[in-house]
Amino acid sequence: MKNIKLRLIVMNFLEFAVWGAYLTCMGNYLGKAGMGGEISWFYAIQGIVSIFMPTIMGIVADKWIQPQRLLGICHLLAGAAMIGLFMMGSNAAEPNKAAFITLYTLSVAFYMPTLALSNTTAFTILKDAGMDTVKDFPPIRVFGTVGFIATMWFVNCATLDNGFFFTLAENANKFQYTQHQFLVSGVLSVVLFCYCFTLPQCKIQPKPAQSLAESFGLDAFKLFKTKKMALFFIFSALLGMSLQVTNGYATPFLTSFKGSADAAMANSFGANNATMLISLSQIAEALCILLIPYFLRKYGIKVVMLIAMFAWVLRFGFFGLGNPAMPGVLLFIGSCIVYGVAFDFFNVSGGLFVDKECAPNVKASAQGLFMLMTNGLGATIGTLAAGKVIDHYCQWNDAGYLMGDWQSAWFIFAGFALVVAVAFMFLFQYKHEPEQK
Repeated sequence: MKNIKLRLIVMNFLEFAVWGAYLTCMGNYLGKAGMGGEISWFYAIQGIVSIFMPTIMGIVADKWIQPQRLLGICHLLAGAAMIGLFMMGSNAAEPNKAAFITLYTLSVAFYMPTLALSNTTAFTILKDAGMDTVKDFPPIRVFGTVGFIATMWFVNCATLDNGFFFTLAENANKFQYTQHQFLVSGVLSVVLFCYCFTLPQCKIQPKPAQSLAESFGLDAFKLFKTKKMALFFIFSALLGMSLQVTNGYATPFLTSFKGSADAAMANSFGANNATMLISLSQIAEALCILLIPYFLRKYGIKVVMLIAMFAWVLRFGFFGLGNPAMPGVLLFIGSCIVYGVAFDFFNVSGGLFVDKECAPNVKASAQGLFMLMTNGLGATIGTLAAGKVIDHYCQWNDAGYLMGDWQSAWFIFAGFALVVAVAFMFLFQYKHEPEQK
């Protein structure tokens, strides 16, 4: 039993380590590679492919290829594309935009379905081993976040400059600034591809025939006929607009202080180790998962969602008020801490609410609709809109820093999150009945 858990821990660690290598620091490289104006599109592409690719791969896993094998195949294709990005970046300081974006799209199109496939694989293996998924999976999943943080720290410190070494000091050749972050992601994907074929088999279970609409979860849209669920999904999309903003722009924002005339800011730890500072967000995320059951039982979904919405206000507001020198850096740290509440209280509690409120025959489709509204539609629109705002207030300079009126941009994002929170407070009606002990 322990061996099964350990093997799944390794799988989850690698699954998210692949993503952590580039997700939060890609913006710094894109700015220097002449693609700073397209940062929002790189993050929006993740949302666009999330609308249909996980469903397609889910159908393939249900009917033709065992999920652990399909997980490996997807990682091989995603990893190969990531290594291709590294090669393009190595061959030209400013790679061809169209070719680079196309290859990146191919990579994330095959990576995003693996988030669901890895869960399916873990659940199946645990059940086949006679384990309780509710009890045994969360401690395994936490190691996914650990993997994400580990590669964030690795690319933050790893440097190739007359030899390979690790440093916290400023160096333009750190992986967080270069195409080497894609190499790290690609190599880890190939490792996971090999590892997946060592996992226990997840036999395909025959399932009743479904219509194309049912297969793609379109039957869940009938939930919009209920006012409560319609409002929930609409506000999920509105809140989802905040999800990828800091993934795309937090590190370029922190790194921009290196161009400050204030030496204390330019030489600060945060400005030169933006990826590591932002990793505090993922640490907070791992810890905040433990708070959700208590808050849901005591206060209910509406209060928990409101907490998440106001946490987004603080997330953006603290960025607007802080700076990387003391004492301003404490606001940056505070922003990273509240991110755990902003992200987890929304994503995890929202999924639990959908599971509780929906009929068994549409639960799976409803979860897919929740993901579509948040990580698909909401995140895509939000990221593109955020890119327009930031491009209006900030511009890339010759040194490769995105300089400008960042404060106004962050305050606009905070204002949007505040309006969404207040509207949700008055429009979403839900009476919570605390569980009796």
